[in-house]
Amino acid sequence: MPTEITPLSTANACPPAGPYSQGVRAGGTIYVSGQIPADATGALVEGSIATKTEACIANIAAILAAAGCSLANVAKVNVFLTDMADFAEMNGVYERRFVTRPARSCVAVKQLPKGVPVEIECIAVV
Repeated sequence: MPTEITPLSTANACPPAGPYSQGVRAGGTIYVSGQIPADATGALVEGSIATKTEACIANIAAILAAAGCSLANVAKVNVFLTDMADFAEMNGVYERRFVTRPARSCVAVKQLPKGVPVEIECIAVV
């Protein structure tokens, strides 16, 4: 029998900007779509990379909460930056929020949606 895939949605995180879910539950795994620094209305967050990273992680936390779990359940994180010069500042926020130290990749990309400098996605287990 195939694993049921259930879309996740919460009004407490940035709404999807396209034809995708904020996240999905597949069996005991939660896949959170890439989160940009935007608030629950979709308005982009202004400020430093630290502030923008915090907004991305707050969205992830809200989506995970809608699935009945938290950042402590995260097993893998992918971080996308448009400038690796922002790595240390992003990493400071990341280190404070992801205290369980999940596996992580961080890559530089040419461009991200809406011109933002950071996007974060993750996989959690429940």
